[in-house]
Amino acid sequence: MLKNTLKPLAGLAALATVMLASTVASADVLDDVKERGVLKVGVKADYKPYGFLDESGNVVGIEPELAQEVAAKLGVDVEFVPVVSSNRMEFLEQGKIDLMIATMTDKPDRRKKVYIVDPNYYSSGTNILSLKSNGFKEWTDLDGIPVCGIQGAFYNKRTKAKYGAEIIAFKGTAEALSALQAGNCAAYVYDDSAIVALTAEPEWADYEMPLPTIDDAPWGLAVQLGEDAFYKLMSDMVIEWHKSGRILELEMKWGVTNTPFAKAMYDKYK
Repeated sequence: MLKNTLKPLAGLAALATVMLASTVASADVLDDVKERGVLKVGVKADYKPYGFLDESGNVVGIEPELAQEVAAKLGVDVEFVPVVSSNRMEFLEQGKIDLMIATMTDKPDRRKKVYIVDPNYYSSGTNILSLKSNGFKEWTDLDGIPVCGIQGAFYNKRTKAKYGAEIIAFKGTAEALSALQAGNCAAYVYDDSAIVALTAEPEWADYEMPLPTIDDAPWGLAVQLGEDAFYKLMSDMVIEWHKSGRILELEMKWGVTNTPFAKAMYDKYK
């Protein structure tokens, strides 16, 4: 009797699963965005010059400017949602943001969770920020040394496993940099593109980026899995950003020396 009762219930559950899957597959975030009149974009707010807070508390930088161009393309307003490395994927998967442009390295495991748009829009490698007086020359100099990092950054594991550093991971860059200045760690492992920008500031005049850059890897902006129309729109926009030299322009505007990646992509698509 119990067995006979469970069969119809199992059938209903399967039907509900199929209906839910169908609903998800047919979802189109672009329709939601246009109806809402607002595009919610996850960006960094602590990663100068790619996304940071200005003196008025506004989110500005290279990636917020790209996000504004997407909103303009859709004819809607933009809402910046500050994210960090440890929550940006979750925010996109949960629909808290429609689009993520947040210095995310393009990794195969991340492509299983979100649509990372091709082609990549940027690239950077891994290096450290450290006092010049520390005299680091090679990555192996970090063996047994406390190194500040950011939660969720892929290079933490490599810096610890391959070079023996003792990683102290913080939620955001502000906390990690404060720890570095307080002497709680001897170096700060991060993207070389951001470190270059830091070393140009008077506050960091006694610090340097001393090691050879490793793991140069592309950055990808992302939309939710299944959002094929949004993916295509963003792919076309990234190509146009490279083709027009827009990425190169934004680098110069925000004080970044034109990177080899940005120049190579301009040469490819122009």
